[in-house]
Amino acid sequence: MADNASAEAAVAAPTASAGGGRSRNPVFVVGCHRSGTNLLYDTLLSAGGFAFYRGYLPIYKVVIPRCGPLNVAANRAKAIDLFLHSKGFRRSGLEAAELSSKLEAECRTGGDFIRIVMEEVARKQGVARWAVYDPDYVLHVERIKRDLPNALFLHIVRDGRDIALSLMKMGGFRPFPWSSKARGLLETAVYWEWMVRKGQHYGRMFPDSYLEVRYEELVNQPKKTLAAVAQFIDQDLDYDHVQQAGLGRLKESNSSFLGEPELGRHNPVNRWKERLSHDEVVAIESLVGGCLEDLGYPLTTVPAERKLGARAKLMHAFYTHFLDGKLWAKLHTPVGRFSNMSVLDLENASS
Repeated sequence: MADNASAEAAVAAPTASAGGGRSRNPVFVVGCHRSGTNLLYDTLLSAGGFAFYRGYLPIYKVVIPRCGPLNVAANRAKAIDLFLHSKGFRRSGLEAAELSSKLEAECRTGGDFIRIVMEEVARKQGVARWAVYDPDYVLHVERIKRDLPNALFLHIVRDGRDIALSLMKMGGFRPFPWSSKARGLLETAVYWEWMVRKGQHYGRMFPDSYLEVRYEELVNQPKKTLAAVAQFIDQDLDYDHVQQAGLGRLKESNSSFLGEPELGRHNPVNRWKERLSHDEVVAIESLVGGCLEDLGYPLTTVPAERKLGARAKLMHAFYTHFLDGKLWAKLHTPVGRFSNMSVLDLENASS
């Protein structure tokens, strides 16, 4: 995908809205990594009416933890400098001086930062609405709603067995050097459950601003799924137009199985049934089966097989608290200053 969005901007021509209530509200596409956030976001962009932007804005995840609160002038200057040297800025098509001036004058929160950048992208492209995606925004819904009260959230959810399989192909969630491959699969399953539960927790806090979208339904029943999304966000999402435009992941898959031709082109739903051993399925369903069932994903093992031992119970509790503690420390202690900035893909940053 080219860094400059101008080649794709024509696709974002305004479309008729289903009504007036939410037709200008910003949309955040969130969910656990490998859940289909890219696919859902590119579907929105392909439908038209949204500013075309294929960059990251990890303001809450990286920029604020590294630089500090943005209502402090020195912190704000650091944050602006970071973004102006990031891949996200290079993909925005904006002018550095003009954007920097606007951020300095108006930005005081993370929501301000995202809004100003995206409003400028939308203005340049001649559209009235914008949407952004980042799986990790699911961890910051409360802060986003505080900063942007009219924000809407599309939380895409995928079968945790497929998530564990897909993430493990990319290294998985293995925070400690001693994590074996087998243990890593289970750690990744707990990570999926933690992310999903976080999103659902915020969904209960802001029910009018939150919609869960099933990845499997988006893939297998796209028209029906898009109709529900369209009603929620108050935007026409014409399936035929989406198919014709075919931006991003609708045209170029980001499947973790692209190196395996026999799988890369097949339906991505329920790959775990072919790729996970029975023992691996038993272990995952024993550990996060409750979450799978709550989400409507049937278990394939019998209750007698799913006996969670003391060690597995301890691991589940440990990683849940570990993830909570890690997130809290990153947001509320100096630990955040050491946040990994690789996602920004910085170019000659002075910070």
